[in-house]
Amino acid sequence: MDDLIDDDAPGGNAPEFTVSEISGAVKRTVEGAFSHVRVRGEVGRLSRPRSGHIYLDLKDDRSVLASVVWKGVSARLAHQPEEGMEVIASGRLTTFPGQSKYQLVIDDIRPAGAGALMAMLEKRKQALAAEGLFDEARKKPLPFLPEVIGVVTSPSGAVIRDILHRLRDRFPRKVLIWPVAVQGERCAPEVARAIRGFNAMTPGGALPRPDLLIVARGGGSLEDLWGFNEEAVVRAAAESVIPLISAVGHETDTTLIDFASDYRAPTPTGAAEKAVPVRMDMLNWLRQQEGILTRAMTGGLAARTQRVRDVGRALPRPDALLEAPRQRLDLAALRLAPALKGRTQEARARLDRLAARLDPALERAVASKRLELGRSAGRLSPARLEALVREGRRTLARWQLDPQRLAARTLRMEEGLRTTSARFAQVAEVSVARRREKMESLERLRTTLGYKQTLARGYAVIRSGEAVLTQKAEAEAHPALEIEFSDGRLGVTPTGAAPKAAPRKTPKKPEPGGGQGSLF
Repeated sequence: MDDLIDDDAPGGNAPEFTVSEISGAVKRTVEGAFSHVRVRGEVGRLSRPRSGHIYLDLKDDRSVLASVVWKGVSARLAHQPEEGMEVIASGRLTTFPGQSKYQLVIDDIRPAGAGALMAMLEKRKQALAAEGLFDEARKKPLPFLPEVIGVVTSPSGAVIRDILHRLRDRFPRKVLIWPVAVQGERCAPEVARAIRGFNAMTPGGALPRPDLLIVARGGGSLEDLWGFNEEAVVRAAAESVIPLISAVGHETDTTLIDFASDYRAPTPTGAAEKAVPVRMDMLNWLRQQEGILTRAMTGGLAARTQRVRDVGRALPRPDALLEAPRQRLDLAALRLAPALKGRTQEARARLDRLAARLDPALERAVASKRLELGRSAGRLSPARLEALVREGRRTLARWQLDPQRLAARTLRMEEGLRTTSARFAQVAEVSVARRREKMESLERLRTTLGYKQTLARGYAVIRSGEAVLTQKAEAEAHPALEIEFSDGRLGVTPTGAAPKAAPRKTPKKPEPGGGQGSLF
């Protein structure tokens, strides 16, 4: 009691709180009063750490509100916040006792109206264009007639039915459908995965890779089509190796995938029309080309045929081409017989000259051999023979004293004799062959130059006895002729001599009086 009376400190009746207690009280008060709020402001100082959370500030012209978007909520957001974007954030206020701060825990964040969405869209478009994702140079040409077409769209909407119906009417093709969500928070990641999935297929595999891709969706508001404005979808379309047609919304709707695709179709039906040609139009075109080709070939053939005819008329006739060679051949044939005859006479005269020179040469050779034989016979006189025999006996006696030397000498002599005999045989064989070849050559020359070969070619020799007649006058002067052919002789009598003229009778002179006798 005394302590209470004696305590003079001011405010001694106020309760005392610890720091944690007062922080918890403030937290409960703030969260109780602002458990669900919607705040409109501009995004500032945005950061995305590796944890996946998003830290940002919401500000206006006078105040700043710290905000956080947890990782699980960030993955479900339809619109990712960007710095400078005006948004409407929904969530709850709480405090952060560690720094005596309060912050807004955001559950949902959306752009504050179409103007903000368009501004964000324009900013994203400029950033992606600066990277070159929208350049015309990187766009690929569409295949003329794809075998397989891949379609990225919702499998339950009217879009896929329109595409299939249009393909069936124009030119039926194989179609692979990759079902995706075409709006909402699942739209962008599913569309990006579908584009990359089609590109990852193996060409010619069990499930063939498409030759052309169509990303399609029906019309809708800007918010409904926002998934096709996401950066992930745009990058997937730009990276696609397969040519891609974008057909998102109606003709007036424009999304960022339209700028990254290789061709932008106004509607999904227009995409199907661009993907394949009309089969009947192609058949008609082929018929037209076939007619043009047929006419061109017919005309070209006719022109070339006429050209050949014109050139043929300018060419000389075959008879005219052969006239000069035929005439030269006839002249050569006429000169052939005299030429052969003259050549034969020349060869006969040459042979006669050779024969005339041959006899004295043979006589001189025989005389020379006879003289050489006489000298050899002189060297073989009886005294000479006896001397040779005595010398041989002495040599034999010497060799008989040494049988080994005699045997060796005999072997050497036999070997020498065999070698000499072989050499003589070889020289004789070569000499005989050379002389035989020369004799055969001379025989062929004699046969060629002889008149028998001329008779075998159709000529004949006219003789009278053993005299050869070469003139017609000589033949007429002989009563009997003999014609020699290649296979024998034939005796004939000339009948071509002109008959002798009969002696003319001298007319008698007419008698006086007109040839009448005198009456007197």
